[in-house]
Amino acid sequence: MFQTFHASASPEQGPARLAALRAVMAGAGVDGFLVPRADAHQGEYVSPRDERLAWLTGFTGSAGFCIVLPAIAGVFVDGRYRTQVKVQVDLTHFTPVNWPEVKPADWLKEMLPGGGKVGFDPWLHTAKEIEDLRAALEDTGIEICETRNLVDSVWPDQPPPPLGPIRTHPLEVAGEAAADKRARLGDDLARAGQAAAILTLPDSISWLLNIRGTDIPRNPVVHAFAILEAGGHVTLFVAGDKLSDAVRAHLGPDITIRPPEAFEPALRTLSGPVRVDRTTAPLAVSGILKEAGIAVAWGSDPCILPKARKNAAEIAGMAEAHLRDGAAMVEFLAWFDRAAAGGGLSEIDAVRALEGFRRATNALEDISFETICGTGPHGAIMHYRVTEESDRPILPGEVVVIDSGGQYLDGTTDITRTVPVGPVDPEVRACFTRVLQGMIAISRLRWPRGVAGAHLDSLARYHLWLAGQDFDHGTGHGVGAYLSVHEGPQRLSRLSDVPLEPGMILSNEPGYYREGAFGIRIENLVVVEEAPLLPGGDAQRRMLAFRTLTFAPVDLRLVDAAALSAGERDWLNAYHAEVRAKIGPRLSDGARRWLEKATAAI
Repeated sequence: MFQTFHASASPEQGPARLAALRAVMAGAGVDGFLVPRADAHQGEYVSPRDERLAWLTGFTGSAGFCIVLPAIAGVFVDGRYRTQVKVQVDLTHFTPVNWPEVKPADWLKEMLPGGGKVGFDPWLHTAKEIEDLRAALEDTGIEICETRNLVDSVWPDQPPPPLGPIRTHPLEVAGEAAADKRARLGDDLARAGQAAAILTLPDSISWLLNIRGTDIPRNPVVHAFAILEAGGHVTLFVAGDKLSDAVRAHLGPDITIRPPEAFEPALRTLSGPVRVDRTTAPLAVSGILKEAGIAVAWGSDPCILPKARKNAAEIAGMAEAHLRDGAAMVEFLAWFDRAAAGGGLSEIDAVRALEGFRRATNALEDISFETICGTGPHGAIMHYRVTEESDRPILPGEVVVIDSGGQYLDGTTDITRTVPVGPVDPEVRACFTRVLQGMIAISRLRWPRGVAGAHLDSLARYHLWLAGQDFDHGTGHGVGAYLSVHEGPQRLSRLSDVPLEPGMILSNEPGYYREGAFGIRIENLVVVEEAPLLPGGDAQRRMLAFRTLTFAPVDLRLVDAAALSAGERDWLNAYHAEVRAKIGPRLSDGARRWLEKATAAI
């Protein structure tokens, strides 16, 4: 299996590791040290070598950081992880901090009222992050200073950097040759008067060069740095052991390959201006350029928006991947209904079965993230990962949140369904229906060009807000095409000011979580398209809309049909009819019969 169920962190070892770090801090002359989740590539998912936050604290979430001071170590987590962190860290030595409500600068002012030095590794923090922190601490006596990585100095068995093999990404699913991408983006740099751009994001480099890798579990990206020149030439800084002769031939003569250790010296030889993304590139990059007297032109990673705007081949591949994955999901849901009713089923059993149905497609490259399968109170842990120690039996009267996805050569999937085991409390059905209404609201949307995710996010929460409820995560994230399941810059979130554009793919996943009791989430992926003109609409006011890519039934046993409007009922019935039409022919006879009942019109 791709997924394993061992505990990936050791919270009981946290106190000794914390003590060792504090001793090194004292020797380095600093009063604090920042320990981020991120690596030098600012990825949400990191290799075992870069699991510094988990190694130190025990917290394994995909976002957060720790600030270690002599008398307190704050673990900063957002709303997705506030339940999880309390069971993963030693609370006698680590203090959870609600972030972003509590800003790190405000916390430091309180904890270091007399001032002090707080160290950080400039390869693990972006320029914007450090600029903002320093600005917020101005005139406080607290200095944020660069140091070597102090965690690495106390991690005796730190794993080596990943050396996963690279492979080419076929043109028929990429939709554009790498040479054409390089030329197009190189021309953009030239028009901006910039000599080169620094690429540090693995998914940007993988997309640009039509390559995929195995350096990060669940994410087919290549760990590398690159320099894109205005003429389209690229210097790729990557371990040579990752490259086969076939990959070298694919890259061709316009790609210069150099080892990773050559990256820093190469930065010092560039002619400016050089574009650097202050929100994604390590602060060390701009620091090296400035030390060498090379002009830095702050600007976004040139691959970010082109990668987010999927082309026709990528969208077609994503659609096919979702049909394949939807059939596997329906086979699983039909199996789950039978197995859960018989009793004796656990969370791990469900995870193993679901991966088995995906593997049966003979097209699964990997799962797209660790499957979240939480029953009862575990469902309220938004990013719960079941282990052998936490595995819980699935009991009658509970609802189970199952959030999962697959990596296929033609696309990346991410789907969540919440399912009951027998009759459930009416309050659960009421909450589920409100979440469903939010998902339907996003699915039915039309909006004018220029509208960003921040403008749409609240529509998914309307019915929950009316009931005094909410959820502590964004409504949706961007998704890559056989790349990372979480992709920027587009989001459905009150924090996102990036206008949605045709070709962008996002998740639509409102939820509701009651700590210690149950969780609910419903998720489909959607693609932004031009909306058809409506009778009486303004022809000059062109609109955009979402087209749903995910096809699997929403569990009608949890729906209070009387609470739905006529439009919401019509949407749900039409969606289920489409599920039957698209997925039904791909199923076994038993699953097809189950699907007919599960998608009956209401």
